[in-house]
Order: sequence, then structure tokens, then C-alpha cells
Amino acid sequence: MRLIRKILLYAILIFFSVIFLIPLFWMISTSLKPESQVMSVPIQWFPKPIQWKNYLEAVKAFPFFRYFSNTLLLAILNVAGTLFSASLVAYSFSKLHWKGRDQLFYITIATMFIPTQILIIPTYLLFSELGWVNTYLPLIVPAFCGGGAFNIFLLRQFFVSIPDELLEAARIDGASEFRIYSQIVLPLSKPVLLTVSIFTLLFTWNDFFGPLLYLHDPAKWTLAVGLRSFQQQYTTTWSLLMAASTLSAFPLIIIYFIFQKRITSGFALSGSGK
Repeated sequence: MRLIRKILLYAILIFFSVIFLIPLFWMISTSLKPESQVMSVPIQWFPKPIQWKNYLEAVKAFPFFRYFSNTLLLAILNVAGTLFSASLVAYSFSKLHWKGRDQLFYITIATMFIPTQILIIPTYLLFSELGWVNTYLPLIVPAFCGGGAFNIFLLRQFFVSIPDELLEAARIDGASEFRIYSQIVLPLSKPVLLTVSIFTLLFTWNDFFGPLLYLHDPAKWTLAVGLRSFQQQYTTTWSLLMAASTLSAFPLIIIYFIFQKRITSGFALSGSGK
């Protein structure tokens, strides 16, 4: 009976895995097809012949490397800002005792339930008054101001699981709170820090609305906005569009496959907090 359950479980997992992988496989397959095979019926999953030149043509068709460097810059700064600010806030919520701490933490978590659409206009007006429109500041500064409620929650839950006795021993030895935070808590929190880094990287890399709203100069666009412009120019050239999309997604796919175990362990450990 137990063997049957295992077989059934693995069959279900494989089934849904295939369903989720089909779009990715179709994108890569289409990126290597001659245009005449893209809409062929029945579907030709394996291109014949393989058109590697589609990638070269896609890169030449729009400023891919400029958009790539813009996106990479934003991703690095957002990851750095989120790790620094969110971990500081999470440390305060988990290891420092002050009046109203828990209440403020619950309020912070409650902000996750506020629809993003409600904040678009006031946030844009604020950044416009500051003169930040058409700069990268609206896409970078928020990461250094808390890093998002979800990231704070994730880090706080992990920090709670770190024994207080370890921190008390450091305080008795004369260590400052910042030293405890930087030399004890952070090194012990590598799995969840990596998880937050990956999620922040994914969000920043795929963010379309933020760059579209604040960046008016095409030279400052990210890959997400650049791909949209590319799609409008080459509406029917699906092979080139899929080649550009594959190049855009490739770094994220590699990063996920390299760090997938640590991401999973970070989630599991972060859920152990109370």
C-alpha cells in the first residue's frame, strides 16, 4: 500500500512538472526554429534545422546588452539594499525588546494585504515631487527602506529560531548589538539570506510595471520593458521574440538550478519561528 502511494505521488508530481515545463520548452524550441515552423500543424517540438542565428539576430534587433546591464545594475542594488535593510528590521523585531514591537510587526505584515494598485498614484506623485522620475532612484531607494514586508517576515521567522543564549553570551562579552547582528546572526542565516536574495533578484529582473512607469528614456529601460518594445516591433517574428526571451530568462534559470536546495532549506527553516 505504501509503495502504491509513493508511485501515485511521484506520478502526480511528474505530471505537474511536465505541465509547468512545457511553456519553457516551447519557448526554447521556438527560439531555434525557422519562422516557417513556428505555427506549423501539428506542432514540431524539435526544430529542423536548428537556427542558432536567431539569437544573433535578436541581439542585433534591439539594444539587448544595454538593457541587460541596466537590469543587472538594478538587481544588484535591490538585492544589496533589501538584505541590509530587511535584515536590520527583522533583527529588531526578533532579538531586541522594546515597547510596541509585536504590534508594529503585525502592522508591517498587514501591509502585505494592501493592493499595490492603491499605492501607485500617491507613490508616483511623491517621486515626481522629489524629481526622481526618469531616474533609477524610485526603483532602488525603497529596497534600502525596509526591503518589503514579506522579506522582513521571512528573515524575522528565521532569526527567532536562533538561540537567545548565544546572543546573551556575546552581550556579556561586551559585543555591541550591531556586532552581534553582523558577526553572529547574519553568518548563521545564510540559507534564508540566499532565499531573500533570489526572490528579490527574480522580482527585480522580471519587474515590468515599475520601469515602465518611472523610466521614460529608452536608454534606461530594463529587459522587461525592452522585450515589450521588441514585441511591438516584431509582432509576427516569434522565433526572434522567443530567442530574446530565452536570453532574458537564462540567467534566472541557471541561478535557480544552482541554488534550489538552499532556497528550499531557507523556506523550511524560516517556518520554524514562533
